[in-house]
Amino acid sequence: MGGNGHKLLTAEREQRIMQLLRDAEVVTVSAISAALGMSEATVRRDLQAMHERGLLERVHGGAAIKQESKPEPLFSDKEGQFSAEKQRIATTALTLIRDHDTIFLDGGSTVLMLARLLDSFKALTIVTNSLMAAAQLMESPHRLILTGGEFRAISRTLVGPLSSPILKNIVVDKAFMGTMGFTTSDGMSTTDANEAYTKTQVMERARQVILLADRSKLGSSSFVTCGSDWRLDVLVTDAIDAKMRQELEERETRVIVAGKNAGAKIKADTTRRNR
Repeated sequence: MGGNGHKLLTAEREQRIMQLLRDAEVVTVSAISAALGMSEATVRRDLQAMHERGLLERVHGGAAIKQESKPEPLFSDKEGQFSAEKQRIATTALTLIRDHDTIFLDGGSTVLMLARLLDSFKALTIVTNSLMAAAQLMESPHRLILTGGEFRAISRTLVGPLSSPILKNIVVDKAFMGTMGFTTSDGMSTTDANEAYTKTQVMERARQVILLADRSKLGSSSFVTCGSDWRLDVLVTDAIDAKMRQELEERETRVIVAGKNAGAKIKADTTRRNR
């Protein structure tokens, strides 16, 4: 269709629409139709569905950025927020790793804390799009693979479609993910469409998806969701309300709350999903 060379899938259309909104803040139906090579009727259906999920605001003739979306702080500021809780979460997440695992490390300050704790393992294969994690691990004995992609300064990550050639050709045992927000209706969300695109790609190539998120992230949404049908195998957090925990457990998501004794041994979940 149009100049795309193929019919875009729903998830691809949503990613492209969110990128157009990020660039212009307000975009008309006709502009989206021209940019994506799709009918205006399809654009309107997509915009309405995205509006109902809280991803954008419908305005006359088009769509606008959802103004109440949580802004993203600088990476240096993130590191200082909930630092004690993040350290407990990272220490707990460490117990889910086994020697010789192949793991993915996402961007984010909690995942970076996990990267700093990997010295005790032997022969891990670590794939990451985080330049902060890569810098931490560049002198480690582990095998280190960077995804490539467009550099995103605020998160210090490599993101977007240019990361696909690496990600589509690998499978990782465990993907340790960060997020700006998480709800049981939409899953993980972030402020940037390219970052959401890469997170979605990673989760599709992981046998086990593990979210590291302190309590400030739970129950809140950011600008764009990571995939239209979210999946989460394990949530490691410092606190969670009973309702969300029940909802997650009904979806067969394992919930681990990192307490003050976060260094205690937690039996690693070695379940492997066929992807």
